[in-house]
Amino acid sequence: MKLIGDKGVKRILTGIAFSAISALLLIALFILSEGLPFMFRYGLKDFLFSSEWNPQAGRFGIFPMIVSSLWVTLGAMAVGAPLGVAGAVFLAEFVPRPVMRVVKPTIELLAGIPSVVYGFIGVMVLAPLIRATFGGPGLSLLAASIILGVMILPTVISISIDSILAVPQSYREGSLALGATTWQTVRMVTVPAARSGIIASVILGMGRAVGETMAVIMVAGNAVRLPGSALDSVRTLTANIALEMGYATGMHRQALFATGVVLFLMIMALNTAAGMAIRKRAVKK
Repeated sequence: MKLIGDKGVKRILTGIAFSAISALLLIALFILSEGLPFMFRYGLKDFLFSSEWNPQAGRFGIFPMIVSSLWVTLGAMAVGAPLGVAGAVFLAEFVPRPVMRVVKPTIELLAGIPSVVYGFIGVMVLAPLIRATFGGPGLSLLAASIILGVMILPTVISISIDSILAVPQSYREGSLALGATTWQTVRMVTVPAARSGIIASVILGMGRAVGETMAVIMVAGNAVRLPGSALDSVRTLTANIALEMGYATGMHRQALFATGVVLFLMIMALNTAAGMAIRKRAVKK
């Protein structure tokens, strides 16, 4: 290190930092260069708003998959976000610290379970249960939402706990000194103070839900159609790419790259909207 000098080390670290950004830009350029020409040649209206996906007949409408991806993501957030935030509040505020220090790492281990395992549990346990209880094929939008909701729990719980614990203890003591109960303190002081971190955890969980592939392929049913109910089989954008890229050629392959462009833009739009919501709340404070 002495031979390199401080400036040399700084340049090396700067180069390493920018390498991650460069990799992201290269991936984005590759996807856009492969997908955008097809989108403009085929027609944005026909590609984005047509409901017919039949590569053999030259039909490449992805509207059902866009709607299905949004519904699966919203369903996963409806399952995972409330449970995750409630679990984080309970562990951070109502459970003794020694117990929380054991339970929190255990929950974080769930993030290391391969998605195919979640998919297998969904196929063997959840789908038959849905079919027996509510009817339908079992492999459905509901099954995919529940599985993804469980998969994002470690992310939401872990980051939310860290955000809640980062709230200064003086906030809690001041609220209790004014006569508030423990629950009132949590609801009106602690959680609002940790709101930005909690929202960030939900955003990360949303990104995990949008980009998940294997588990969705296994439990969603993969039918290319607009869902009429939560019990219908659906196919998401990620599942469509994974299922067909292995044998796609020509326009079919280009259409899958264009699907990747749409997915990329969807994730950017969702993250941007969530970031704007965080900044608005920060300004209000």
